Amino acid sequence: MRTRFRIPPMSAPVAAGPADALAIAAEIRQGRRNAVSFVTAAIAAIEVRDTRVNSVTRIFGPRAVAEAEKIDRRIAAGEDPGPLAGVPFGVKDLFDVEGEVTTAGSVVLREARPAVQDATVIARLRAAGAIPLASLNMDEFAYGFATDNAHYGITRNPHDPARLAGGSSGGSAAAVAAGFLPFTLGSDTNGSIRVPASLCGVWGLKPTFGTVPREGAYPFAASLDVVGPFAGTLADLRVVHEAMNGAPMPALPVLSDLRVARLGGWFAENVSAPLAAAIDAVAGHLGHLPVVELPEVARARAASFLITAAEGGMLHLPRLRRRALQYDPATRDRLIAGALLPAATVLQAHRFRAWFREQIHAAFRTADVLIAPATVGEAPLIDQPTIVVDGQAVSARANLGLYTQPLSLAGVPILSVPLLGTGGLPLGLQLIAAPGGEPALFAVAAALEAAGVAGKVPLPKGR
Repeated sequence: MRTRFRIPPMSAPVAAGPADALAIAAEIRQGRRNAVSFVTAAIAAIEVRDTRVNSVTRIFGPRAVAEAEKIDRRIAAGEDPGPLAGVPFGVKDLFDVEGEVTTAGSVVLREARPAVQDATVIARLRAAGAIPLASLNMDEFAYGFATDNAHYGITRNPHDPARLAGGSSGGSAAAVAAGFLPFTLGSDTNGSIRVPASLCGVWGLKPTFGTVPREGAYPFAASLDVVGPFAGTLADLRVVHEAMNGAPMPALPVLSDLRVARLGGWFAENVSAPLAAAIDAVAGHLGHLPVVELPEVARARAASFLITAAEGGMLHLPRLRRRALQYDPATRDRLIAGALLPAATVLQAHRFRAWFREQIHAAFRTADVLIAPATVGEAPLIDQPTIVVDGQAVSARANLGLYTQPLSLAGVPILSVPLLGTGGLPLGLQLIAAPGGEPALFAVAAALEAAGVAGKVPLPKGR
């Protein structure tokens, strides 16, 4: 299903060069490498290596090369194209890219008209000098935690292709983890940035609800959806977020001035032994952390599920009436079930949401940042897609959001921190702050990165 772009023959192979966005931009701005060489090297890497991962659905080859040539001309003329000059990036296939069809991971939209303009965040990134290179695989209409797509195939984890990459932004996380692209864009409704970032061992940010514009991003559940970045380094994540947000982040607070606490109860249950040990190591670097317990977390997860199902179902109901058989059956059945939910049930879920939001905000009276696991442990195997919850093997596709779904209700910013497990596979931690608390999240994350307990998880040799 992928649209291929063939690179013109070159007299000599082009080195991949730096893997992080800021280093790429520095080389281009200083004239040590041109933007075209980075773009063509990224395309070559995807064409050769993505057959094992399946993170990319389309390559915007001719357009990306043309944009890189413009960047190079601006550099030659003495202009500064921006902080992300010439950096190639990928977008989850629910963002509008001018001239391209936005499929949202479904063949249902394949015959739609091409987008007439870029999504707002893509326009902002282009203004900062970055170059959209590819669209990335996802669960159909963002409904799932596995990136197991009936139309475009399953995205595999670059750390072990026998394992899931997570979802629904699995292609976005996998493309960064594999080293194809320094940063990518995703969306998060119930954990669709945090889950794949955790399983693939990269940084991911779910910004404060409503702060980063969603115009030009295909919706799932409008009262929960946010858009955000993945990156291989924390510094890249910050500069990309600033470009998407349209403003620089305020100065980061001093770590010693921040109160950090650990979520217990629901967030301490079902955690794998390697992840529990990794979180203990994080806590050891941050000092003695008090434990905070949120009430009624199971009900919060159920409320998030109901709201998502109802909003997604009602959004798709007109099209389902006409073209239901074109949907992935698993997606179709869940959307239909959501559309059939009684209004009284959905109203009750929203009322509970308001109450639970108050409980989370109350926790920030005594803590500036909360830490919690992102998933129960390592990425599940594709041929055994289950996780263990309360001693029972349950569907990974439905339950990987065990720790992310409840927190989505509050609209708070959450940074997914990559940790290395004892078995060599990635693990993930959530850093949570009150609305607008992104600077506190980055301050804690920077301390963990400096201490060597957090950072992009390296691929095994040979991958």
